[in-house]
Amino acid sequence: MGYPHRLSGDQIPVTSRIISIVDAYDVMTNDRPYKRAYSKSEAKKELENLSGKQFDPRLVEIFFKNNSLE
Repeated sequence: MGYPHRLSGDQIPVTSRIISIVDAYDVMTNDRPYKRAYSKSEAKKELENLSGKQFDPRLVEIFFKNNSLE
């Protein structure tokens, strides 16, 4: 679902899963012509809400643990 070749979970390359988290965070925390930027805490909450659904929960946890994004 949503990924080429019907891959899911750990079948998706880890680099792709990391990039999806970083890209989503970047999009959320920067203004767009059609939407204001989320605060860092709002973006964190959104990624945590989507953890296990859209994003790898282990990688989301690592992303915030190893970055002082708050």
